[in-house]
Amino acid sequence: MDMAAATLRKRPLSVHTAVSNGNGNGFGVGHGAQEQGEPVSPSARLLEDFYIVVVIGIATPVNLPAARAGIEAQLIRYHPRFRSIQVKDASGNMRWVPTTVDLDYHIIYPNLDDVAVARDPDRAVEDYVATLSTRPMDKSRPLWEFHMLDFPTSEAAATTAFRAAGHAVAADAHGRHLGKAAPPASAGAVALAAWVWSFVLLTWHTVVDVASFFATILFLRDPRTLFERANQEPGQKKRLVHRALSLDDVNFVKNAMNCTVNDVLVGVTYAALSRYYFRKTGDADTSKEIRVRSILLVNLRPTTSLQACVNLIESGKESDVKWGNELGFIILPFHIGLHDDDPLQYVRKAKKIVDRKKSSLEVVFTHLASEVILKIFGLKAAGAIFHRMISHTTISFSNMIGPVEQVEFCGHPVVFIAPSGYGPPEALTVNFQSYVNTMMVNLAVDEAQFPDSHELLDDFVESLRLIRGSA
Repeated sequence: MDMAAATLRKRPLSVHTAVSNGNGNGFGVGHGAQEQGEPVSPSARLLEDFYIVVVIGIATPVNLPAARAGIEAQLIRYHPRFRSIQVKDASGNMRWVPTTVDLDYHIIYPNLDDVAVARDPDRAVEDYVATLSTRPMDKSRPLWEFHMLDFPTSEAAATTAFRAAGHAVAADAHGRHLGKAAPPASAGAVALAAWVWSFVLLTWHTVVDVASFFATILFLRDPRTLFERANQEPGQKKRLVHRALSLDDVNFVKNAMNCTVNDVLVGVTYAALSRYYFRKTGDADTSKEIRVRSILLVNLRPTTSLQACVNLIESGKESDVKWGNELGFIILPFHIGLHDDDPLQYVRKAKKIVDRKKSSLEVVFTHLASEVILKIFGLKAAGAIFHRMISHTTISFSNMIGPVEQVEFCGHPVVFIAPSGYGPPEALTVNFQSYVNTMMVNLAVDEAQFPDSHELLDDFVESLRLIRGSA
């Protein structure tokens, strides 16, 4: 970071509140919720130590005036989280409060070593992004930044690294179907019996998953493998790496096996972790199968299009826009084993497990349980329980649908999008993001534990190639 940016960060932020309680960060009694600011949701409070990092490759050098104008006109105007901070009210509850935004704090031009950039620009970007996981963010201002890395790499003409606190980002997610509608009377007894049986399975699977959820918090933990985090000290540097896969190949497997894209990606992850495990351990017992688990975050908030939110804001109905996440958790089993004779077995297992998880209200229960625990025991206890649950599993996993056509970042054509993050106590986070005809696999790894993270990316590429060939 250059000296100018460092100097700019020392400026104080002015906080606009309805009424001050004497320290500039409080509220007077008797004012409505609208004046006091929107309450911080339980999901947001649990994600206070989680950070999202999105590496964006652009096709042109950075046009700073255009970038500033675009961020101000779009991001700050239409997303209140990016112009707000969290403040305690007189009752001790956290609320989102509007504040002044100075873009000089949030748009950063780092001063990198010219020799290192010239020698290996790809590595220079990767090294810089890795340092973000060790740099705290100033909570007296909105928790987001754009880091402009204005030099060409093998992937793009320039790179932008966007960092934001997880609780400040309202990510859309597909809604979940929580039960099938009853069939019409004309459908007959067989259809009615099938509908009743589906609810019997839903109830049973939910009971089993809820029991597993509590067991994971109390005592149930994954077997020790090389994927388990070795160093439990907080603040470990995370290296964020990515690799492009062919979305056409993923869709080919999906169509050939009559499954979903998510089934294919889970299967490819099974295969990649298996290849990496047996190569690194030298384990000759190829009949062995190890079961570890991942935490999959699911947003229960109904999906709303960005344009719908913009229309409400421009019509003066900003209070009608629903921001924030309503998060639940799914504990998704991952199987490590070798199926070189039939690579499609990875996808079959993935489909079976994912289908089973769809027939459960686990995510609804975990969402409600999180809110109840936070309300009764407070943030510190809820955070400790949440951390314990995650530390008893091995991996964080997610899959997001991206734009199907090329988009722009403030007038800059986007070449690739690589979202990831840091904060969870696992040593490995796997995220997939589609964009146009590419499926990007993004890994966030404990740098000390996975110094060969690019070899693990190679395993994802090879696993998809083998599965596609078998299909």
